[in-house]
Amino acid sequence: MSSLTARPLHQFELNTLSHVPDDYAWSALNDLPHGDDVVPVVDLASPDAVGHIGRACKEWGAFQVTGHGIPIHLLDRVEAQTRLLFSLPAARKLKAARGPGSLSGYGLANTSSFYSNIFWSEGFTIIGSPRDDARKLWPEDHDEYCCVMEEYNRLISDLSGRLLRAMMVSLGLREEDMDWAGLLREADPVLQLNYYPVCPEPDRAIGIAHHTDSSFITILHQSGGESGLQLVHREDTAGPARWVTVPPRRGALVVNVGDLCEIVFNGRIRSVMHRAIVNRAQTRVSVAFFCGPPPRFNVAPIEKLIGPGEPPAYRAMSWPEFLSLKRKLYNKTLEYLRSPEEEPVHHENTAYMTNQR
Repeated sequence: MSSLTARPLHQFELNTLSHVPDDYAWSALNDLPHGDDVVPVVDLASPDAVGHIGRACKEWGAFQVTGHGIPIHLLDRVEAQTRLLFSLPAARKLKAARGPGSLSGYGLANTSSFYSNIFWSEGFTIIGSPRDDARKLWPEDHDEYCCVMEEYNRLISDLSGRLLRAMMVSLGLREEDMDWAGLLREADPVLQLNYYPVCPEPDRAIGIAHHTDSSFITILHQSGGESGLQLVHREDTAGPARWVTVPPRRGALVVNVGDLCEIVFNGRIRSVMHRAIVNRAQTRVSVAFFCGPPPRFNVAPIEKLIGPGEPPAYRAMSWPEFLSLKRKLYNKTLEYLRSPEEEPVHHENTAYMTNQR
């Protein structure tokens, strides 16, 4: 498989179309059955929160979190600013388009480069400060947008540290076994704003195709109304996998386990395969916070999770090396990295990596 390459931006205004053009049409959307399982909801203010988080990470690789301390009015403002950004004319949004080699700004999801078909969505990535790109969109009036995104970044970064520490404690580790606070202070915060227009033929299009995230965890705010997020779940390792919808829950945030957590916790929890579907009734937006490490981070299992009966499940490498490998292997990266002593992990996605029109 080739590495990521730049994809052209949309040739159509998607919300004006009465049909799905061939370049946007997908034929393999019902690759797995759908289930009515319910993704766990964890109240972070509960005295049992750590145990609930541990079980959800092992059994699901995801959960919804409440009691997280981020005010609902701030979530509403983040959503409003996201909708405002994507409502701008195309010519204005293109002023902040990602340039060659750039990861921030307006454009299609980076994962789109792995597929011949185009996603029914738009994206806008904020790495570090939102101000440089905001000035391109609103030269004279960007303070409100920037203030909202900066405040959200601050609070969501703090929440990610609390969640990671809870995951460690659930595995019998102590905070000093890895300095999450120091790691996260050194990493640039990454926000991904996603926009999913209404779709005249939702059974033929996809918002974002199936993938796992490279980060430690992803914390997602999804707009209310129509559901869009789906993840792969199986009740046990031998059971069948199925797509499960994660409905929006006002005030709750979705937490997805990423590849880094699977590696540093030596496979005791798994990153979760997920995707975004579209609908014909309502435009959706979501805002994803990717909790990742600084460039110097060594991607390897925590030493205290390695012993005579539990060898390292993954080969060690630097964070830049891991990202380079993911750009080449995409959803097969973790399978490739598993040590020879371990059985290869075959996520359900590997059978349908290639989509045909």
